[in-house]
Amino acid sequence: MTVTAQHREVAAPSPVKLWICANDDLPPAIAGVLATHWLDEHEQQIAGRFLFERDRRQYLVAHTLVRRALALEAGLAEAELVIFRSSRGRPFLQTPDGGLPRGGPELDFNLSHASGYNLLGVVRGHRIGVDVERLDRDAQAIDTIVETFAPEEQRWVARAAQGRPRDRRVLRLWTLKEAYSKARGLGLGLPFDEFAFDLAEDRGVRGFRPPPDDATGRWRFVELEPVPDVLAAVAVQAADGQDPVLQLHHGFPWGRAAPRRIALPEPLHGTSAAGDAAR
Repeated sequence: MTVTAQHREVAAPSPVKLWICANDDLPPAIAGVLATHWLDEHEQQIAGRFLFERDRRQYLVAHTLVRRALALEAGLAEAELVIFRSSRGRPFLQTPDGGLPRGGPELDFNLSHASGYNLLGVVRGHRIGVDVERLDRDAQAIDTIVETFAPEEQRWVARAAQGRPRDRRVLRLWTLKEAYSKARGLGLGLPFDEFAFDLAEDRGVRGFRPPPDDATGRWRFVELEPVPDVLAAVAVQAADGQDPVLQLHHGFPWGRAAPRRIALPEPLHGTSAAGDAAR
């Protein structure tokens, strides 16, 4: 039996692809032109509702980034992509009849943006969630975030020195929790005190206590600082046949510049974070 090219693509390992793009990487005039031609009616309406130009610019850069990156991965024109949202607001790419022209299985993607930076994650065949945060959050926001954490995570945060060391611990946990919740498609419907992470002192997830409703999932978690004082987290379902590599791209995806390759950590699921985090 002859194996078709499409079947070979389906069986090929699937790396996780990540783009970090600052608003300044795409001039406002170009972002406006691309948005006019690429964004759908719903996206155009949202863009027109922003009161402040900085917020509108963030939206246009983020959503043109999504369409450009997905077009490259799927083999479709940017304006042809159909993006829909679940009842909880999570966006998905609609796979056309007959499948995607390029790359085999359906694509999953997730977008995050914070104060001038946009983070996009793309993977094939399973779920991904991403989050990006800047370290210059105000003290009141940091305190509010801590209150949402599990007790063992709050204890770990409390052992840090006040100021930047404590803020970094808080936002490391927050980005991971956001990424996991977004990968699950649950958003604010998943209480953040129902699951917990045990983090290494510098970077890396040592343990993960999943929420009660995640009985069988296996996840890989990645922490990054792609730009100084900008923290990013990725949560991706671990799947057979997945290339254990993350490809990190910087800037708007105009060309084919070689990405930075980062080894994905081993999958985590069901490990106890409580004991280690309490130390």
